[in-house]
Amino acid sequence: MIRGRHQEPAGERESGLADEAEGFLLAHAHRDQARREAEELCAGMPWLTTAQAEELTGHYVRRRLDVTRDLLLTTALRAGQLRQEYEARYAGLRRALLKRHAAGVCAVLVCVGGASALACLLAR
Repeated sequence: MIRGRHQEPAGERESGLADEAEGFLLAHAHRDQARREAEELCAGMPWLTTAQAEELTGHYVRRRLDVTRDLLLTTALRAGQLRQEYEARYAGLRRALLKRHAAGVCAVLVCVGGASALACLLAR
């Protein structure tokens, strides 16, 4: 272990690497798709010069990637919010269930104690 650094378990490290590779491939796929769409758009405008078509393609790809990034960040933020809400709700439900079980066990113990006391009184 290197001093001062936290070492991750092998499974988490591999999973993180796989997630990073997947994100990289997904980003490239989005960029390639945006480039194809921009090229199709430019093909529909034959009056553009090559420089204008390249400029339009670059602008379209940048704008499209910005929109995609914003959408993904918004989605990730909302997913985090929902996770917190669900975890809080789950914790509340667990507490309520524990209280009900504890009350049920107490009721059973009271009944058993009462029945035991009644049995002792009747046995005398």
